[in-house]
Order: sequence, then C-alpha cells, then structure tokens
Amino acid sequence: FHTPAGWVAMFAQRYMHEFGATTLDFGRISVASRAYAAKNPAAFFHQKPITLDDHQASRWICEPLRLLDCCQESDGAVAMVITSRERAKDLKTKPVYILGAAQGIASGQQIMTSYYRPDITALPEMNLVARQLYAQSGLTAADIQTAVIYDHFTPFVLPQLEAFGFCARGEAKDFIRAGEHASGGRLPINTHGGQLGEAYIHGMNGIAEAVRQVRGAAVNQVDSVRNVLVTAGTGVPTSGLILGAEPHVR
Repeated sequence: FHTPAGWVAMFAQRYMHEFGATTLDFGRISVASRAYAAKNPAAFFHQKPITLDDHQASRWICEPLRLLDCCQESDGAVAMVITSRERAKDLKTKPVYILGAAQGIASGQQIMTSYYRPDITALPEMNLVARQLYAQSGLTAADIQTAVIYDHFTPFVLPQLEAFGFCARGEAKDFIRAGEHASGGRLPINTHGGQLGEAYIHGMNGIAEAVRQVRGAAVNQVDSVRNVLVTAGTGVPTSGLILGAEPHVR
C-alpha cells in the first residue's frame, strides 16, 4: 500500500467480491475511454484505440488493476472564464451555466485509504455530493445526457455511477456490460477520452469537455445535450458540478 494504485486495488477487490464485477468490466471502461481519445486530436492517446484483449494482456500493476486501468502522467493546462450571468449574455461565445456545485467529505475519510469504514465498496462522500447537486439544480439522473466521471483508475467509475443514480447499487457492472457508458449508450461518459485517454490533469480537462458538450462543440459530440455532470477525485474529499445550457429557474 505505497501507491494510489495499491490503495484503489483494495477497494476494487472488495467491490468485485460483493457485486460480481470482474476485470473485464474495468477493461470495458478503459476501452470506451480510449475509443473516444482516439478521435480527439488533443488526447495523449489520439489514434491509439485499444481492445478488451489489449486490456487483459496489459501487465499487472496491483491486482486487480492492470496497466490499462491506470491514468498516465501528463503535462498540460486548462483555463476557464467564469463570470456573471448578466455579463455572459454580451459575450460572443455561448455561455454555459453552473447549475450546481458541491463538495463533500464523509466519516472515516482518510485520503485514499479509508479502510476502516464498515463498507469500502461505496463512496459516501460522492453520495453526499450527488444529493447536494440534485437538490441545488432541481435535476435528477434522468436529466443528464452525458457525464464526465473521474477516472484516474477504472474501478472507481462504477460506484460513482451508482452514487448519482444512473444505476442501482451493485448494478454498475451491468450498465457497463450493456455499453451504456460508450458511444451510442444511454449515458456516454468521458467523451474526450477521460483521464485514461486524453490526459490526467486532475479533472480540469473534464470540466472543459463538459463545456464543449453543452455548447455542441465537442469532438465526440453527444446529441441534444442540455445538462452535463462532472465529478472530481475519488477516494478523497470530493466535489462535483452540473453544467447546463439554460440558467436554472426553480
């Protein structure tokens, strides 16, 4: 337990034991991210898709994590302009509205080693963020067309999908097996390639992708996007955003 991969592997093993997820499910997340990245000229892995066989053949880092379950080290930068709704109306670029912004920490939180909780298969801090975001925005999971799910390691994508109500507890594996997270699925995620495929810039590049999706300017554009969820780091005190095409009116 000297590295983040080792810490995440501990949680992943327990999640697999409880809910029947497998390394193939983790691989399906990686494959979808790399497929998006392959079409993204800004991505580290542009034109470098992988197959599920590639994932399964990649070397162990810390079981059950393979090399292709882990994000790469990246150099990069992201800039954003945040202003008032009134001023945004006068700008040339289509504004994107912040409909919800929340932070969360849960009991027993110990950075990425919260092993002494009664249950280490969930992310209670992300559950808290989800409740706050939906309460602030007045939206539900059904109102989200695409999401940027923090994917520094593939296993933590599954409990995040559950925390935000895109699938029931323990059923994220079925959501992934059905391809609902991939192109053409019910909830395409990480359409820029995510941190696994575009770059690991601590999720800031994910916020930029959410803005592009709302504006209709993404390389891998999802149809009819109105609202996008963005989540932040997992295994740590965390946060999230919901960005939308229209200002929220309660």
